[in-house]
Amino acid sequence: MTTPANGSANGRLSIMMFLQYAIWGAWLPLLWPYLSNHLKFTGADIGNAFALGALGAIFAPWIAGQIADRYFNTERFLGLAHIAGGVLVWMLASIETVDQFLWFSFFYSIVYSPTLPLTNSLALSHCDRDRDFGKVRLWGTVGWIVVGIAIGQWLLRMHTPGAEALAGLDAAAAKAKTDAAHYAGMADAFKLSGILGVAMGLYCLLALPSTPPQPGRQKSAIREAIQQVRLAPLVTLFMLAVPVSCIHQFYFVHTSGFVGGLQGDTQDGFSKVVNSIFGVGGGGLMTIGQMSEIAVLAFIPALAATYSRKTLLAIGLGAYAARMFLFAYGPGMAAGAGMSPLAFVIPGVALHGLCFGCFIFVAFMIVDEETSGDVRASAQSLFNLVIIGIGIIVGSKIASAVSDITKVDGVQDFKAMFSVPMWGALFCLVMLLMFYLPKSPRQATAAN
Repeated sequence: MTTPANGSANGRLSIMMFLQYAIWGAWLPLLWPYLSNHLKFTGADIGNAFALGALGAIFAPWIAGQIADRYFNTERFLGLAHIAGGVLVWMLASIETVDQFLWFSFFYSIVYSPTLPLTNSLALSHCDRDRDFGKVRLWGTVGWIVVGIAIGQWLLRMHTPGAEALAGLDAAAAKAKTDAAHYAGMADAFKLSGILGVAMGLYCLLALPSTPPQPGRQKSAIREAIQQVRLAPLVTLFMLAVPVSCIHQFYFVHTSGFVGGLQGDTQDGFSKVVNSIFGVGGGGLMTIGQMSEIAVLAFIPALAATYSRKTLLAIGLGAYAARMFLFAYGPGMAAGAGMSPLAFVIPGVALHGLCFGCFIFVAFMIVDEETSGDVRASAQSLFNLVIIGIGIIVGSKIASAVSDITKVDGVQDFKAMFSVPMWGALFCLVMLLMFYLPKSPRQATAAN
């Protein structure tokens, strides 16, 4: 049972979520263009970086979930993990070799990945799931937006060569020099993440409500959680989580480079206005997705009371397919209509709110309501293992491979590349409609 939080507790939980996702959002959208264009890593090397970064989510249920559910206060574990993570991610800014970057990514994932499900379980321990959790969690999205726009503006204002530096260069050479400066400046995103990580660690230790472990029927919380996950509808949900995470990874791996290229290649009035607001590099523009996520999360309590969990999951999968359709075919449709390609691509970015809110967020709610309180952290960590562990490892490899085989003379064919996750999302939607079982007694509050 969750304990309804008062306003003070909700406020503290909201700050926790803000910092948790600001740490991640500072660097994740820029990782592919930074490694590819500045450090000159190969597609396979970048895929390995994303995959190693996901290994921490695999270890999380066996370490963090067990500790938080049985032995150690959750807020203390979060504090120590974030301080260590802040130091590690700061160091990524100065690493230039593949092997060192991969090793530091691995160690960072070990300490950061477990904190994602633990912030969920801690919040759910102190707030009403249907009434308050969506309001608390949306502040994580606000944090992602703030750092995304901040980094975009930082690159625009601090890492854009001035007129003197570009004097005498033709348009192509000037653009190449400007792009190179932006890519190099993306290293600052790791430093910002490190500062936020240490701040988050201190905040967890000093300000979060006490969340001690709960006695359970079994000494092993993870074993008890696995036994509960074997029950419907969690089986179908966990099986769908892997391909959905792969589709999600196409978005995070390739979107910043995709939209960043459109921002730099088009100089129409619409594009100039967009760049002035969101900065350059693609990361700032991607925050439109998080803005829409806020709107969706704000309505989740009403949606959860009106529609069944299955309906909400289906809306999320439909949004995944529609987003990839706009990425694949939007620029072509824009060219035919004589419009800026960003006018068609931005709505695709905005669909992130429905993708995340109606599938991933609702899935975390289902995991919480389908498992008992004494294994909450372990159950959340198990789903985290699937959605950002196994799914990201497999998805990063697939996204990198599809990127390689859809290049024409070294130039990425985004239409062909984004068509692959579009069809994958449609397949998942069909599987959901066919195999997701009717609601369980714990979902009795949701409408049919």
